[in-house]
Amino acid sequence: MNGVLLIDKPKGFTSFDVIAVVRGLTGQRKAGHTGTLDPNATGVLPVLLGSATKAQDIIPNHDKKYTADFKLGITTDTLDIWGRELSRVGSDISEEQLAASLAEFRGEITQTPPMFSAVKKNGQRLYDLARKGVEVEREARRVSVYSLESLCFDRERQSGTLEIFCSKGTYVRTIIDDIGQRLGVGAVMTDLRRTEACGFSLGDCVTLDELKALKERGDIASAVRSVEGLFAEYQGISVSPNQAKRFSNGGALDISRTSLRKSSPQSGQLLRVSEQDGGFLGLGIVDPERNCIKIYKLFK
Repeated sequence: MNGVLLIDKPKGFTSFDVIAVVRGLTGQRKAGHTGTLDPNATGVLPVLLGSATKAQDIIPNHDKKYTADFKLGITTDTLDIWGRELSRVGSDISEEQLAASLAEFRGEITQTPPMFSAVKKNGQRLYDLARKGVEVEREARRVSVYSLESLCFDRERQSGTLEIFCSKGTYVRTIIDDIGQRLGVGAVMTDLRRTEACGFSLGDCVTLDELKALKERGDIASAVRSVEGLFAEYQGISVSPNQAKRFSNGGALDISRTSLRKSSPQSGQLLRVSEQDGGFLGLGIVDPERNCIKIYKLFK
């Protein structure tokens, strides 16, 4: 079984727990995911099956969207409500104050990864060090926050929900902690749901229970999507049966014999190459000097 399964990850499961369940249901041992979700987080988790795992390092769109609940007036060692409490203060921040603070965290910002994270330092995961009570210096990194909005805020409870659209490597917990520091009262994340990843949304996903039901009906393949969807931002071309055979065997395609003959494709441009019936073959790369489309990555 080859392709992409879009899972709505449940709370309490690690991303690798989900992979284990998917392997058991599909019988496909070769499987991986496109971005870790913490056990207490839920939402979109694309799982790559079979030949689709070859896409893991070349997916062009790693942007993600989240909704995140938070509470002001508390800090913890993990930056979320499930960690060890470090401080608790009285907080009476207004909705206007909260909204004003968000502007500082939009655009390209610098973040320091939290100690409780999967980032490696000298070959060790930071969370392994943190559990031993060891804190090490971490390098700050640049990330992009395309949008950051308050969906709701309860002043009495000093809690609310944010919607965040951001680049790969952004820690939502850290944004919330930084907002709390900016407001002078501290803050923790109390819930996290990934609503978009790799160009897919929650509406594209199935739950593990739904996947089990499909397995019982012998219809699990209906939930598996073509790996082509991961490359939707690339231009697609359809080729003849002879060209499809040539491409699948590693041969380059003459641009003048494709639909690109009247255009001027850019050097190094990546293309989705498909059969006339829509079957995805793989990615090609334009070589204008040889006037051809060479193999970049085959998936069929």
